[in-house]
This record gives sequence, structure tokens and C-alpha cells, in this order.
Amino acid sequence: MQKINLSEMEESSRCSPAGKYQAFFKEISVALGREKDSLDLGKRHPFDLMLTRIPAGKAFCPYHSEGSQWELYLVVSGRGKVRDSSGTNEVSAGDAFLFKPGEAHQLSAADDEEFVYYVVADNPIGDSCYYPDSGKWAVRKEGDTNVLVKGNETNYFDGEE
Repeated sequence: MQKINLSEMEESSRCSPAGKYQAFFKEISVALGREKDSLDLGKRHPFDLMLTRIPAGKAFCPYHSEGSQWELYLVVSGRGKVRDSSGTNEVSAGDAFLFKPGEAHQLSAADDEEFVYYVVADNPIGDSCYYPDSGKWAVRKEGDTNVLVKGNETNYFDGEE
């Protein structure tokens, strides 16, 4: 059995240049030995678990939909706002919710308190991500590197013949 204690884990962080998006997180699956680049599911793990903390008034990331990833959320503390295709809903401690592939969503903290939640994702190989507000796609290159592309819809054979 592999075991870790969250109180002993260092917290990672991410912040956008203008500060609209900010989050602190503990990648629990990685601490338990997950190898992100491995194609071996024994090393990659069939799911990821992350503890996320979003400061008051900030969002984790832009509105997006995963191409093939499922995400299950469990709110630990604070109040958050969850945007999806039906609008924006408030969530709080004890709430759980799920997004299946193709369902656009965005999580942010209430303006007056931080928002803490667990997310479990099924970690599919080769997933892509679409950002409806900006028309961008995130696709993987070799390894674990994302490339963002922005373009217009086109015919499958455009530029091929």
C-alpha cells in the first residue's frame, strides 16, 4: 500500500498573467506514484485525485469542455460558482457534481471566501479540451505538453489534396 498525508504535501499553484485565474492544488495521485507520461495504466493510474483551493473572487481556469474526460467534484469548504450550459449555479460544502465529456464548465470562488474541493478525473490518454468563449482547442503533443490552437471550422480534406 502506498500512503501519503495531505498535511505533508506541498501545494502547487497556478496564476494567469492578469490574475483572473488562480488556484492552489495538491496532486494526490502524483504523490501516490502516478506517472503522467506513461502509457502503462499501472503507472499512469486509471483516475486522478486532486485537492484544489481557489482564492476568493478567482476562477480555476476558463470555461472549457474536455473531449473525453469525466470529472467528479466534491466541495469541501467555502462557496463556489459553477458555470455550465444552463448558466451559473452556487455550490457549497457537501455538494457533489459531475461533468461528462463534452460538457463545458468553469469553477470559481465566491467573491468573499475561498473555495476548496476534490476533483476525481478518469485521466484518458489523448484527451483534448475546447474553450467555447475564445474558440481555442488544447491538444496534446508527445509527452504531457499541451498545444493551444485557434482556428476556423473547415472541411476534413482542406489542404490535403
